[in-house]
Amino acid sequence: MAGKTLAKLAGLAGRWLGLAASARQTGAVESDRFDEMTWREITDQAAAVRNVIGDLGERHDYAADLVRDVFLAAYKTVPVVRPEGDMNRSRLVNRAAISALLESPEFGELRRETAGDAYASAMAVLAMAETLRRMLEQAEDAQQAADAAAQAAEEQRAGAEGVAAAMAAAGDAAGEDGSVPDGAAENVAAAIGAAEQAGQDAAAAGQAASQALAGAAPGMRAALRSGAAQAADKRQAEAALMATWGIGPGEAQRMSFAERLALAQRLRTGRMSKFIELIGRFRQMAAGQRARRMENVPGELVGIEAGDDLGRLIPSELAALGVPVMRAVFAARYAEQRLFVYEQRGETEAGQGAIICCVDCSGSMGIPVAGTGLSGEAWAKGCALAMLDQARASRRDFAGILFSSAGEIKVFRFPAREPVRIADVLDFAEFFWGGGTNFEEPLGQAMDLLEAEFSDDGAMRGDIALVTDGICRVSEDWMRAWNERKAALGFRLFGIQVGRAPGVVLEALADNVREVTDLADAGQASDMFRVI
Repeated sequence: MAGKTLAKLAGLAGRWLGLAASARQTGAVESDRFDEMTWREITDQAAAVRNVIGDLGERHDYAADLVRDVFLAAYKTVPVVRPEGDMNRSRLVNRAAISALLESPEFGELRRETAGDAYASAMAVLAMAETLRRMLEQAEDAQQAADAAAQAAEEQRAGAEGVAAAMAAAGDAAGEDGSVPDGAAENVAAAIGAAEQAGQDAAAAGQAASQALAGAAPGMRAALRSGAAQAADKRQAEAALMATWGIGPGEAQRMSFAERLALAQRLRTGRMSKFIELIGRFRQMAAGQRARRMENVPGELVGIEAGDDLGRLIPSELAALGVPVMRAVFAARYAEQRLFVYEQRGETEAGQGAIICCVDCSGSMGIPVAGTGLSGEAWAKGCALAMLDQARASRRDFAGILFSSAGEIKVFRFPAREPVRIADVLDFAEFFWGGGTNFEEPLGQAMDLLEAEFSDDGAMRGDIALVTDGICRVSEDWMRAWNERKAALGFRLFGIQVGRAPGVVLEALADNVREVTDLADAGQASDMFRVI
C-alpha cells in the first residue's frame, strides 16, 4: 500500500464510510408518541394482553413487538408498514405478518370495528392470540433465517465501523501532503477486506431469509386470514350485544378498559344473555312505533275498517238500525266487532307522566316454555326495556317494578333528567324473585310514584304496564282506593297476560288488556307502543 494518500484510501473505503448504521426499527407499523402512549396504557390496564405477550414470548423471540404491531394495525386509522430496509432484519417475519394482515379483506372487516378504538383493538389482539401462536410456529424456519440475516447485518455494520476507525487512524497519521504511512494504509485495506466479506455474507443471509420467508408466506397468510375472520366475528357480536343493550360506540369508548371488559363479560353471561335476540327485537319494534300514532282519536278520515265504535259508524250501518229485521244482525256484528266504521288517524300527545312497567317475577315466569327456550320473564323484561327506550325518547321518567309474593318488591327508577347507567339497566334485567304473585303492592307502589311525580312536577297521564302470567285477587278496599287514585291522577293501566287468558281482576283493573300467546313474538305488543 506504499504511496497511498488519504484521498485514494477514502475512495477505496467510500462505500463503507457512507454505509448507514444497521436498521434499528423493531416495529413493523409506523407509530408516533401518541400511539406508543396508547399502547402503554393498554398494556398497563389489560392483564390479558400482558399474558399473551408473556405466553408467546416464552417460545418466540420478538413476540412483544408482533403483538404491538397487530394492535397498532387494528387501532390506527391509516396504518403504514415500514419499508423493509428500515427494519431490523430479525423482525422480517413480523413485518411479513402485518403486511399480510393489512392486505386481507378479513382484517379490513375487523378494522371497521377497531380503528380508533383502543379497547376493541386490544380485544382483537386477544382474539387472535392462538392464531399468532400457530403462525409463529409455522414460521420458525423463516425466523431462524431472519435471525441469521440480522446477525450477518450486524457483522457488516461492525465491518463498516472498522473501516471508519481505520480511516480515522490514517487521517491522524497522514502527513501535510496527504500521504499515509504504510502501516496505516494496510490497516485500512484489511478493514475494507473484512467489511467486503461481511457484506457478502450479509447479502447471502438476506437472500436465504427472503427465500425462507417466501416459503412460509402462504401458510402465514392462511392462518392470519382465518384468525382475522374469527376476531371480526367476535368484535361484531360484541358490538351488536352492546347495541342491543342501548350502549353506543361513544359511550363504550368513554369507559376504561377494565370497565368495558367487565361489562362485556356481564352482557355475555348474565341472566338475560340467552334472550338477547328477543330483547333486540323488542327494542327495534318499539323504535319503529315511536311516532306514537294514536288510535281512535279525532283526526283525518282515511278509510273504512271493521270495529265496534258506535261513534264512528258509517251511514249505512246507522240506517240498518231503522230496519227491525236487521237489528239482530247488527247486534251480532257489533259483538264480533265487525261493524263498518270510519278509520281515523290523528296525532295526540301520549301520557306525560312516568312510564312504569310492573314485571311479575313469580317462579312460573322464569320457566322456559317447551319448544321455545323462552320464558315469560324474558318476554316481560324485553318489553320493559323497550318501554325504557320509549320513555327516554319522550323525555319521561321510567320505573321498573319487579314483584312476586307479598313483601317481595324491588323498584328501579330511571329519571328523564339523569343519564341511564347501564349497570342499573342490567341489574333491573337480571334481578328475579321466584315467589308467588301479588298485584296490590307493585300497583300501589306505581301509584305512589305517579302521585309523587304529580306533587313535584304536576305531571299527569302516566302509563302503567302490568306483565304477569298469574291470577291474583285484590281486596275490595284496595280496589276502591285504586279507582279513586286512578281518577285523580289520570293514568292508564295496560294489562299483559302471558300464556293464558286474562283473569277477571286484570280485566277490571286495566284500561287495555292483551294476551301473549307466542313468547317469540315481540310484535304482539306493537300496538301498545303506539299509544304509550
